[in-house]
Amino acid sequence: MRRFITVIRIFLLAVILAATLPEAALSQQFIHPGINQTSKDLAYMKSLVDQGKQPWRGAFERLQAETDLSDTVTPYAHVLRGPYGKPNIGGRELSKSAQTAYNCALLWYITGEKSYANKAIAILNAWSGTLWDFDYNDAKLLAAWTGHVFCNAAEILRYTPSGWQKKDIDRFTNMLMTVYYPLIRFYFPTANGNWNGAIIHSILAIAIFTDNRPMFNNAVDHFLHGPVNESIFKYIYPSGQCQESTRDQGHVQLGLGEFAGAAQVAYTQGVDLFSIGNNRIALGFAYTARFLLGEKPYCYGIISERSKSFRDDYQYVYRHYSAQGLKIPTIKKAADSTRPHASRSILAAVRVPKPKTSRPQVQLTPYVKDHIAGAGAADTMVIPAGANLVGVGQSIQEALDAAAGTGRQVMVKAGVHRLKATLKIPSGVILSGQGSGTILLLDPASGERDALENASDDLHDLTIRDLVVEGAEKPFPGTDPNSSRSFHSKYNRGGIIFRAGKVGQMKHLHLINLTVKDCTFDGVLISGATDVQITNCDFDENGSSVIPGPKLQHNLFVTHCTKVDITRSRLDTSPYGSGIALGDCSGVSIENNEVARNAFYGILLSECKDVSIKGNLIEANDRSGVMVEFLHSGSENITILNNLIHFNQGYAVESYGATNLKTTDNTCRGNGTYTGEISTRDQLNISKEKKVIMH
Repeated sequence: MRRFITVIRIFLLAVILAATLPEAALSQQFIHPGINQTSKDLAYMKSLVDQGKQPWRGAFERLQAETDLSDTVTPYAHVLRGPYGKPNIGGRELSKSAQTAYNCALLWYITGEKSYANKAIAILNAWSGTLWDFDYNDAKLLAAWTGHVFCNAAEILRYTPSGWQKKDIDRFTNMLMTVYYPLIRFYFPTANGNWNGAIIHSILAIAIFTDNRPMFNNAVDHFLHGPVNESIFKYIYPSGQCQESTRDQGHVQLGLGEFAGAAQVAYTQGVDLFSIGNNRIALGFAYTARFLLGEKPYCYGIISERSKSFRDDYQYVYRHYSAQGLKIPTIKKAADSTRPHASRSILAAVRVPKPKTSRPQVQLTPYVKDHIAGAGAADTMVIPAGANLVGVGQSIQEALDAAAGTGRQVMVKAGVHRLKATLKIPSGVILSGQGSGTILLLDPASGERDALENASDDLHDLTIRDLVVEGAEKPFPGTDPNSSRSFHSKYNRGGIIFRAGKVGQMKHLHLINLTVKDCTFDGVLISGATDVQITNCDFDENGSSVIPGPKLQHNLFVTHCTKVDITRSRLDTSPYGSGIALGDCSGVSIENNEVARNAFYGILLSECKDVSIKGNLIEANDRSGVMVEFLHSGSENITILNNLIHFNQGYAVESYGATNLKTTDNTCRGNGTYTGEISTRDQLNISKEKKVIMH
């Protein structure tokens, strides 16, 4: 035991000395060991255990008790795991082996007992000498679950005097690079986000173990900018709601844990992914913990009541953020509730403490506070005096026609209203619902595409508010929100489509507290109107790849309109289009909106003038946050002021051939491709060139 401690001390001294030598620094790109913890972190963790301090001593004793050195290692050449574990040939054995190997590596480090090192080495050698491939539905997921666990064990064994031989290290490396990496290197953006968190987690770990900096940077870039469900911003929304919150809380916590695990690995190497996006990981954990502790945070969709027990994914997140001075009471409660039964997660969460400072604690605050967009903002059973009530099964069209031109209100009661044909909306009416409970669904049997259209080209004095226009073929998705996304569907369905033949022919159109979602065509298209007000609406998941093709349909598409105000709305997650697209418009104000996770641009302007884009959150769009494109004459008098534009895949603002474009006081960071530092790329690309984008 004393000899082991002496060897460890010599090893740590050598690491410290090597870090001061330029040649060593040049030859070694990464800190080693350096996946979940550095050598200093491991040494500090060991000292806490040796001193009998809690909860670390208790976690160590539980880890010892649950680690059986007599377990037989049974490797498989072909590991097959189907959906829900059917079939499962070798998958269970692989997962158990990875966990046991990491457990034993930590126990070896703490105790110095060679039996633990020998067991971990035997496991790694057995699998690296046998495994050829993965197959079936969960192939990538199983590889992603086990890859980073194996790498943590291997990193400790490799950089301590464990006796792991070079030929065996080379064979393990070969397994990582010929079996694991080829399977997961293309990620899986269309799977639920927990898959992608795990894949990113394992690619980071493989990159460190193999000293591959480009691979590491690529994984960080996907963490920040990956498409569909792949990045942290696609998985955790600004409020803290998660992509799988409507599925079940077990998968949510799995996804959060994998993204947090990836951030832990990156943090070990000096890359801070925890603080980005207003401490986005903490927001996700806090939102979920609040729900599991009995609160009811607002959810876009119906938050799932399934799997409402805490997973052991909170220890490191709590330790990290509390050390940064962040107030996270719900995360603390979650971590406290799981700590009496946790083992390795407590030990692997140890970091060498930083010098204490006198800085005050900071409150964790979501971007979107006390603001619900869409029909959920006005869930009410209050019926205005004089309103014409329409119950389920009654004709909304007849009620609208009767009220046409009177300014009267047609209130559609809560329930699913299946429209037998497209609603033809007349002038001079107020069409309202009772909030998110009022759902208008065009019956697929109608053979028509659009749920609502204007009854005449001169539509005027219209308000639509406090209801949901559902573009899917059924009103409620299944338990897996990813399987019901509009890009998986072959149908062609539009939401609200208002078209006139002249500029200003339609007048005074107001959309308030309105939700339009899941349309494969445009969610809302307005062409040829003046005085258009869109206030506190939620347009989400509209604009897929249906005819006439991808990138042509959007959440909100406004053309040939004047005097347009778009305020306090949520325009997110168009699977092929933009959040907002404007063509040939003038006098437009886009203010205090959330424009996020769209597959094209956040906000796209074509041939527009006198447009103000102010105070918006524009994040995680797959092209630039704001694009002012040139087609023939270009745009003019465009003001982009005081927006937060971050972590879009393209530029923050991209513009060609615009006249008098001003960008002032915007916060632009993390846009573009990650190449080693989060904010190195130019955030603006403002060109006077009259360049037509060809792709």
